[in-house]
Amino acid sequence: MEQYELLWQYQQVDMELDRYEREMRENSNRKELLKHRDFLLEQQGVLKKIEADVEIMSDRMEALADEIERLNGSVAEASAHFEAERPADIEEAKKQVAAMQKLISTISRYESELAKMRKDSEARDRQQREVRVRAAKARAEFDRIKLIYDEEYKTAAVKLEELKRKVAKEAQGIDKDLLEKYKAIKRHSSPPITRIHDDRCGGCNMQLPAADMNKVRTGAPYVECENCGRIILVK
Repeated sequence: MEQYELLWQYQQVDMELDRYEREMRENSNRKELLKHRDFLLEQQGVLKKIEADVEIMSDRMEALADEIERLNGSVAEASAHFEAERPADIEEAKKQVAAMQKLISTISRYESELAKMRKDSEARDRQQREVRVRAAKARAEFDRIKLIYDEEYKTAAVKLEELKRKVAKEAQGIDKDLLEKYKAIKRHSSPPITRIHDDRCGGCNMQLPAADMNKVRTGAPYVECENCGRIILVK
């Protein structure tokens, strides 16, 4: 049998394989699995972000608590010093009082920041619990659907392997370079081979140029479409 007719027969089973693989990809349970998988991955990312935020906040709260303790100690020391050694004059007294007030103001600011961070930390804890609950529900649904899909896939995989064997069998006897050419065309135009219809390409429906029609009239078994690159069989 002529090489291009062999290739035409090969295309029939190759297209059948493509259709079946497409059906497998479009399986509703597979789509649901992918949706739940993506959601779980997203929730994992959210949890990691929360954990990182909490770690940073914990470090900052610890640093603030230490600094507040240190400043309170400084205020106590300054107050004791003020009581033990009375300032020489009013100006010195004002300076010491101002220094203590500055320390107290800083403590107040740090305490406000610490209180806010504790509130934020509690909110992060709540958010973390909510995320874990959502993720657990999604995981349970993922596992449920996976059991169903795995059974469907077992059945589908048998037919898939059968079609792959048919494609491999049809490839026997076809010139290797011609098969590579077919695959190259298929990457941009599918199916790669078509028939001629009313002097037009059966793939893109473009009118064949006069030069190609002369080839057809002189008995050429095929021409190549200048528009889409498909192989056009004449017979």
